[in-house]
Amino acid sequence: MCGIFGLVIKRGAKVRKYAIENMLIKLFKLSESRGKEAAGLAIRIDNRIYVYKVPVSASTMLRTSHYRRTISEIISKCYGRDTKKTQKPIVIIGHSRLVTNGVHTETNNNQPIIKGNCVAVHNGIIVNVDKLYSRYRDIKRKYSVDTEVMLDILQRCMATNSQIDNCITDTFREIEGSVSTGILFSNLDLLLLATNTGSLYSCYNKEEGIFSFASERYIIDSFIKYRTARIYFHSSTPSQIKPKKGLVISCGLRYINELDFSKKSRQEKHELGLEYIKGEIKDISPRKVSRQIKASLVDPNIKSREHISLFDVPSSKLNIKRCTRCLLPETHPGIRFDENGVCNHCKNYKPFKIKGREELEKLINKYKSRTGKPDCIVAFSGGRDSTYGLHYIKKELNLNPITFTYDWGMVTDLARRNQARICGKLGVEHILVSANISKKREYIKKNVEAWLKRPDLGMVPIFMAGDKQFFYYAHELRKQTGVKLVIFCAGSEYEITHFKQGFCGCSNFVEKTMTALSIKDKIKILMYYIKQYITNPSYINSSLLDTLFAFYSTYILKDDYIYLFNYIPWDEKEIEATIKDEYNWELANDTKTSWRIGDGTAPFYNYIYYTVAGFSEFDVMRSNQVRAGILTREEAFKLLDDDNKPRLESLQWYANIIGFDLKKAINIINSIPKLYEKK
Repeated sequence: MCGIFGLVIKRGAKVRKYAIENMLIKLFKLSESRGKEAAGLAIRIDNRIYVYKVPVSASTMLRTSHYRRTISEIISKCYGRDTKKTQKPIVIIGHSRLVTNGVHTETNNNQPIIKGNCVAVHNGIIVNVDKLYSRYRDIKRKYSVDTEVMLDILQRCMATNSQIDNCITDTFREIEGSVSTGILFSNLDLLLLATNTGSLYSCYNKEEGIFSFASERYIIDSFIKYRTARIYFHSSTPSQIKPKKGLVISCGLRYINELDFSKKSRQEKHELGLEYIKGEIKDISPRKVSRQIKASLVDPNIKSREHISLFDVPSSKLNIKRCTRCLLPETHPGIRFDENGVCNHCKNYKPFKIKGREELEKLINKYKSRTGKPDCIVAFSGGRDSTYGLHYIKKELNLNPITFTYDWGMVTDLARRNQARICGKLGVEHILVSANISKKREYIKKNVEAWLKRPDLGMVPIFMAGDKQFFYYAHELRKQTGVKLVIFCAGSEYEITHFKQGFCGCSNFVEKTMTALSIKDKIKILMYYIKQYITNPSYINSSLLDTLFAFYSTYILKDDYIYLFNYIPWDEKEIEATIKDEYNWELANDTKTSWRIGDGTAPFYNYIYYTVAGFSEFDVMRSNQVRAGILTREEAFKLLDDDNKPRLESLQWYANIIGFDLKKAINIINSIPKLYEKK
């Protein structure tokens, strides 16, 4: 999830001090695309490891005089009078954090993590932390961050086993989730790199005596093309550290040994015994947060939960006319009923024709890699459809995917844990593009507050505008990786929710993609939004450019992706059974449904639609399933009783993370004139 990177420079390397400082800046800025909520690094010189970390973005940290002065002084320690070449070896590992476990305002939760004799940077999520601490009562938990348990288990193994490859094998065998890590030891003269997903790339110039690693091929490729780094990596080619593989690197670059921890190595030539030394770890992080840093912090604390009066009457009991064949209500945009009460959607329904696996195979064969290199990019939310889709693409189609997530601040920790589960188990690289999350959340807050001043159902999608750039970044990722095939695993025919555009006056409820809407409907949406901006000037705020970017990404940017469920059947029961049984896929605590649980905005906008219009996305999905013969009308009604129950825990999280008063918002929503009559 986060960005990790590092440099190893041997003694006597002709690398100037300013070059090291500049290369670090470049690596931080490139890695920041994967996380902007905290940053830090560890520097090893002689037998001392210096750790510096702050709870802000790398860009903010790099601008502070404290960072520049402190890091410059430390790097100077590996030079003597001759500043043109190193007098001592130097090892640096860095981290740009996307917060998952452990709030970033608590210094110990930020990376590099210090525990015992280890200092580590970690990209990924370990999901079985509590189970491991319950199993091993002899190790004590100090922090909230998941990386800690990996270091505890590793050091526990090292206490009884002198072979590092066996220790790392045993550690990864215990871990459930995704891990790409770099670890320094105060009592060992080595750097350990290991990954179970393949999200590590390295570059080594033996002649110059310099080694580097980073989380993505694009990052390491861009780094070695950087004018300063190009001098030292001019003849080097980056390579991937494959899933369940690693490197053990001498801090002086005397050796670089490969590890294979997919199974215990018993071959003597692969084993590396541990030779302990005396060393120390010194935390030099700023103790007082500067004004510059304080300004960028967002209070993550959850406010105490107040009593909130929610409108939670089951949809089936509303005094509202519904289609006699499906469940769509009279409040659905563009709906019409015949004399028998059957809606126009049912009357015009034509079963969606699955193109079939054979057609899919023909399509992907021209992209399929014969060498094991990545051959497709899978858009990956961590939801049920994309999780099953990734399973199918890897296990059934035998493709070599890279997964891609655009995190705009509303990807929940639940979704991230589920992403880690499947990527770790399948050994699939996960590329995460992180927005400036604090800004994105600020934009949502401003638009929610603007909407509450003049509520309108057609404007509800503006809350989700910040998410739509994932289409744009999918295009960008193609360019960066050179992988042309992009597969989306969402958007089955049953999950089409064009009613959101219907509240803007659109008439298209057939096409599955936004870019397929007619020019007429796209103009309608644009004009509708312009009218709302004029009548409610509060929408004219700092989010405006971001919203325009979302409109471009959604309605204008060319959509030429493959949609998996256009080719294979979508079976809700099979999907849920597969992801739960094979990957221990996690459900939310506040709902029985498995749909939309990884999307932080869904509980809020569905509450609005359900309260004001008498239906939500779930009514539409269940109606589509009834129409296709998957469910009976009675079965669908029973499911809606749970589907449409307001998710108080998720609503509270959304309000806290965005920063608005939920109680006030709910009162306003509840007071909006309904499109139906209550019993």
